[in-house]
Amino acid sequence: MKTALITGITGQDGSYLSELLIEKGYRVVGVVRRSSSIENRSRLDHLPPETRKQIILQYGDMTDASSLVGIIKKYEPCEVYNLAAQSHVKVSFEQPIYTSEVTGVGALNMLEAIRISDQEVKFYQASSSEQFGKVEASPQNEQTPFHPRSPYGVSKVFAHWITVNYRESYGMHNSCGILFNHESPRRGENFVTRKISLGVAKIKEEIDNKLFLGNLDAKRDWGFAGDYVEAMWLMLQQKQPDDYVIATGESHSVREFCEAAFSHLGMDWEKHVESDQAYTRPAEVDMLCGDASKARQKLGWKPKVNFKELVKMMVDADLAFVKDNFTYKHSGFRLSKR
Repeated sequence: MKTALITGITGQDGSYLSELLIEKGYRVVGVVRRSSSIENRSRLDHLPPETRKQIILQYGDMTDASSLVGIIKKYEPCEVYNLAAQSHVKVSFEQPIYTSEVTGVGALNMLEAIRISDQEVKFYQASSSEQFGKVEASPQNEQTPFHPRSPYGVSKVFAHWITVNYRESYGMHNSCGILFNHESPRRGENFVTRKISLGVAKIKEEIDNKLFLGNLDAKRDWGFAGDYVEAMWLMLQQKQPDDYVIATGESHSVREFCEAAFSHLGMDWEKHVESDQAYTRPAEVDMLCGDASKARQKLGWKPKVNFKELVKMMVDADLAFVKDNFTYKHSGFRLSKR
């Protein structure tokens, strides 16, 4: 049985990737921090019980290289998927050093752990469209220059290039997936898409009346996380390692996401959404749109879920979540969250 190691297994992508790998017959080992609470592992609860039983959770830390060396030697994985990161762009401005240590140097620590273990390991690095940042050409592909606009983006650029460097220097099977924004009902509540879908559900159920967001004109290439983890796996099945942009090729604004989410539940978004400067960033990325032609040609990958289907999926899931977790009086006063 193949063993796959996933860092960041408790995140959105980690849960979908775990599910995919187990379906394909892998043993899955997930690296978790000792400070990771039960609540932070809730995304794994979405998995069927028989799937969860096949996941081994191992304590480790991306900032502690020695712990990673021990994990590699203990489980001898044939594939390592590095999804661990402080992945919120706005938070990276508030915690730039921590973001750099986990997101950037953390990737280096894992690469070193694999290198000194002297084992045959295929390595996947979760690169990001935020590396492109202030783009001068659209859509962006594998040859588009990087111009990151946040500590998160800068950290991802370091992780990307150190992965390429180890591939070229030591002949390691390292591949980078430059993934554009990918969402799902398992997305963190502090990300704008989930903030919108959850906000719409609360407004529909009369728990809230307003939704405050930052830049409504920012445009992103949004896809479904469940589709994107398949691309990760496909990269490590290739004979030769390489880097791939993974995207839908369509760009939609935050405003469009709001319109689609509210209209799905028969509401007018303009009556409830307000832009608040408190949610803006010191440096904005105005528009990102990816060209995944290479992935289509070499991996045979393409997205299955379109923009409107993604929005509907997230809103429906959060409406069910709100109905199950919130109680309130007919006046709209919130009593409790169970």
